[in-house]
Amino acid sequence: MLSAFSPQAQGLTRVELPADAVLPSDAVWFDLIEPTPTEEQRVESHLSIDVPTRDEMREIEASNRLYEEDGALYMTATVVTKLETELPENSQVTFILMPANKLVTNRYVDPLPFRRFIAYAARHPNSCGTAQGCLAGLLEAIVNRIADVIERVATDLDAASAEVFAASKRRRGAARDFRRVLENLGQDGELVSKARESLVSLGRLLAFLQQSSTVPMTQDTRARFRSVARDVLALSDHASFLGTKTSFILDATLGMINIDQNNILKIFSMVTVFLLPPSVIAAVFGMNFATMPWLREPWGFGAAMGLMGLAAIVPFVFFKRKGWL
Repeated sequence: MLSAFSPQAQGLTRVELPADAVLPSDAVWFDLIEPTPTEEQRVESHLSIDVPTRDEMREIEASNRLYEEDGALYMTATVVTKLETELPENSQVTFILMPANKLVTNRYVDPLPFRRFIAYAARHPNSCGTAQGCLAGLLEAIVNRIADVIERVATDLDAASAEVFAASKRRRGAARDFRRVLENLGQDGELVSKARESLVSLGRLLAFLQQSSTVPMTQDTRARFRSVARDVLALSDHASFLGTKTSFILDATLGMINIDQNNILKIFSMVTVFLLPPSVIAAVFGMNFATMPWLREPWGFGAAMGLMGLAAIVPFVFFKRKGWL
């Protein structure tokens, strides 16, 4: 799908261009979403640029993601998507910024930051009336979305930490669902990992953009890019901290699971020790010999039961005094 955004008095106006439509000359932003070869050719012929293919966008080398060609800046960033699902993904988005006040975006996903920015730009003409302003707004929306994700992960990690280290639950003997904790930690770790990958990509893009002097920018736009770069750096540090915290809580959870398993084995071991002496006594009196002690005595059964009970109580008292229970 090919859309064009033209500045109007109330904000950016979006127009979806059919196959036979002429590309508007006053548009500052052309948005390609899962474009067909025909749509790519229309944009390329109209703006005299070369739109990267999907395979070219997936290249990991910086020279293939960030470069300048014929005065236009080609920048491909990794954007995390599907954040509300159990399997978030990282997808590539290409930004082509041209000196002639034109911005082209090529993407094969429709992440929430793009939809939010389109809704915002339709009501704020002052900050989104140029191609550079549109690019700054898109990057701000993407970074804000990542910030929301990192904030949500931080809240989840605090809840997981309280669940794992809750002393009140241990005292009450309340059962803790460590399986659910591990599943949540795995999802949080995956989110943090993909967010960090996206932030690294955005940081490289912003550094390349600010170093370039090909595309003219106003002081206000440059200030917006510097602000976004600072936010990316701060979020990268915070994401690294959350990654370390996730690993710590994961190790602590596995340690708590081992402790609980050891306590269960300890209980079984103690029960075995307590029942072993009575079992020996019962085995002795259960032998099939003609002559057995207390066999004919009326108090033999009670004496044997009392002896077995005493054999179980003595180890229990001994372990209790030693503090092993």
